Amino acid sequence: MGNFRTLLIWQKAMLLVTQTYNATKLFPKEEIFGLTSQIRRCAVSIPSNIAEGYGRKSNPEFIRFVNIASGSLFELQTQIEIALNVGLLNEVDFKNLKTEWFYLAIKLARIASNPEYTDSYHDLAGYAMLLEKEHEHTN
Repeated sequence: MGNFRTLLIWQKAMLLVTQTYNATKLFPKEEIFGLTSQIRRCAVSIPSNIAEGYGRKSNPEFIRFVNIASGSLFELQTQIEIALNVGLLNEVDFKNLKTEWFYLAIKLARIASNPEYTDSYHDLAGYAMLLEKEHEHTN
């Protein structure tokens, strides 16, 4: 079955986590235990559930966790829109996050409706690029 890190959907979800953390860095300190924490936990939940489901080594279990990840994505969308509406998030960050979540929503729905789709969804080159980006940020 391979490694969950080679799943393009997991890679894109990891990028959404990074974008979410960057977009919420400038939220006020009084929101650290409120909307900031809530938004970040939702974002982290998406690739975490994809990885956990993939690790279960069965299509029904993987699909169950893909559906949980999808639920977290919709929760994230709602919280990001709230952040925009109350003036915590700027329009540029909102549009960037929206682009990513729209892509993920489509792909998660496709995987949930067609488990065979997952087998063709590996991208080793994308994983290598993700590792390079992580290495650049740590140095």
